[in-house]
Amino acid sequence: MSQRATTQYDYDLFVIGAGSGGTRAARIASGHGAKVAIAEEFRYGGTCVIRGCVPKKILVYASRFRDDFEDAGGFGWQVEGDVSFNWQSLIANKDKEIARLEGIYKSILENAGVERFSERAVLEDAHTIRLTGSDRTVTADKILIATGGVVNYDENLEGIEHVVSSNEAFDLEELPKRVVIVGGGYIAIEFAGIFNGLGSETTIVYRRDKVLRGFDDDMRDGLTEAMKARGVDFVTNQVFTKIEKAADGTLRGSLTSGEVLEADVIMYAIGRDPYTKGLGLEKAGVALGPRGEIMVADDSQSSVENIYGVGDVTDRVALTPVAIREGHAFADTVFGHHPREVDHSCIATAVFSTPEIGTVGLTEAEAHEKYANVDIYKSRFRPMRATMSGREERMTMKLVVNAADQKVLGCHILGPDAGEIIQVVGITLKMGATKADFDATMALHPSAAEELVTMREKWTPG
Repeated sequence: MSQRATTQYDYDLFVIGAGSGGTRAARIASGHGAKVAIAEEFRYGGTCVIRGCVPKKILVYASRFRDDFEDAGGFGWQVEGDVSFNWQSLIANKDKEIARLEGIYKSILENAGVERFSERAVLEDAHTIRLTGSDRTVTADKILIATGGVVNYDENLEGIEHVVSSNEAFDLEELPKRVVIVGGGYIAIEFAGIFNGLGSETTIVYRRDKVLRGFDDDMRDGLTEAMKARGVDFVTNQVFTKIEKAADGTLRGSLTSGEVLEADVIMYAIGRDPYTKGLGLEKAGVALGPRGEIMVADDSQSSVENIYGVGDVTDRVALTPVAIREGHAFADTVFGHHPREVDHSCIATAVFSTPEIGTVGLTEAEAHEKYANVDIYKSRFRPMRATMSGREERMTMKLVVNAADQKVLGCHILGPDAGEIIQVVGITLKMGATKADFDATMALHPSAAEELVTMREKWTPG
């Protein structure tokens, strides 16, 4: 364990933001012997735990039980009587779980010897932090900004005050009968699956022609097809020009086409921006990018020598595991005398839609841009559960391979448990596996995942 870096300041490290990245950095730095403090103005746990991936996954699980009840008959179960759902009960149980997780985050910091400030913190200069709740200042040798992201609204839209974001969607008083979701990223798609699965009439409005920009086209097209079959409506190449609220609470959104959509809830999910506004970063001399992101080097150091940034606030890769890895690497580098950088390539990720997407590596389009010749292996089939239940949904698995050395460049899966499968596939791609390595692996039968090691014929268009 190293000794304290300095006694000139109140703390060796002051962290602003107690999400996944900030908490990890604070704990590890304290373990290296640093005197550490952390400030959080809202709730401990950050976006993921409080208003992001954790509560959203809980709602995703809830939305899929309708399929389970419908499919049960194909497996001999007799589900008698009306099956009902209670939104208030789900939200109450979600709140209990979030409170439990927040308590764990607080305990982690307390047990690590990190001093906590439950108030907003802003920079006065490169070493001075003002705690706005108690209106006092403290100083630190090193400062880490880990404030995450903030919801992005179309602030110039007439009637924008009538919409909700994903933040408020977790706490709606009742399940809306009709919901319109604006956006085409994973947050919009996942919430569309949630509301549709729970029985809401659901529409997605997106300004482009295809949702999930940046994902492989087979995944984008396959998921859209499956969601339409489930009853989700897609309005593409359109945006709202204004939103009005009627006396009875009905929302009416006018599209660029002139069409008007009526809904009980209109939710905006058009992305998140780095949360740097009002933190005093400019005053301290920290350089910011066009979206307000902290510009950092590979070691997370900002333009100011003693100030660092990790997680979504840097706009590198907005994923919780990335923030955790960045926070840990920062603490090891600065306080543990073990310099290391985070490799942001080949990161496995999932869209918890229904059906699910799991993806790692290059898309087919990206591979064609980087390599002269690319081999594509693709399989589309009905998983065993669907054949028994009578459900028509299909699963898609796809391997993108460099023809020259047969290295697998990307893997993309659409279907049940895609997120669980892709995590393991990510290990193989990180190790540089070839198509021959996949072929040499014995299949696990009967399973959907066995398709990954049994695909032999190259796919050709047409």
